[in-house]
Formats: sequence, C-alpha cells, structure tokens
Amino acid sequence: MILHKSNSLTFFTPKPTNTLDALFFDTGISAGFPSPAEDFKEQRLSLDKELVKNKEATFYARVSGQSMIGAGLDDNDLLVIDRSLEPSHNKIAVCFLDGEFTVKRLKVDNEGIWLKPENPNYPIIRITEANDFVIWGIVTNVIKKV
Repeated sequence: MILHKSNSLTFFTPKPTNTLDALFFDTGISAGFPSPAEDFKEQRLSLDKELVKNKEATFYARVSGQSMIGAGLDDNDLLVIDRSLEPSHNKIAVCFLDGEFTVKRLKVDNEGIWLKPENPNYPIIRITEANDFVIWGIVTNVIKKV
C-alpha cells in the first residue's frame, strides 16, 4: 500500500505475509572459484525477520534520483527505514525538508546539521532555523534488483 509519494521518495507500509518463508541454503556461495560439493543445509528465511527490527516503526520507500549513488542508493532501490532509531552523525536518513522528502547522509558538527548527498553533482544542504525540517527515519537496509 502506498502511504506517501514525493518527488524523491515513495513510501510503503510493510505488510506482513502469511506465506511460507523463502528457502535459505546456509553454506555460503563462493564468489571466486566453485567450492567442492557440500551437503546443503536447507532452512527457511524470513526477510521480515532479517530486515525489520521494529515492525511498528518500519517503513519502505523507493528511491527516485541520483543524489545518493556514492552510498550505493540507486534510482528505484527500495529502502528499509526505521523511525525508532536515533539520528546521529554519518547515518543515512530520510528527512522532510521544506515540504519534500529527501534521503541524505547526516553531518552533525558544532556549527549545525548538514544533509550531504553522495554525488558531487548535488549541493550539501545546511539546515537553518528557517527550514521546515524533520528527520523522519534512519535507513537500515537497501533492497536492489539485479
């Protein structure tokens, strides 16, 4: 279910599923040379249990744009956002700034709060008292299509 849509993010509410968990083979998959054949240990894996620590405070949002590509957040990636986590220096946060949602890296120093994109083509934003600004949640995971 779509909760909110802005120019840079589309928010979704997590929906618990009643379906079976996905199969998970706990042997590790070699990214180098193939390993000798092993007995596969089959388990069930729930992505909800792996990615969501606080169900009531967790939302998903789809990225739109290129301002965070240096942090590995690409256009159309799905973010897992936890609103219960404390914002701090260097965390990637979803923020509400002057009527729009944006995702940026938080920079906090003795001069104030800055929103830093991870793409040199975008400016760093200094937050002032004149801004309508709320840190909405902290990005905990990113889900990509390959």
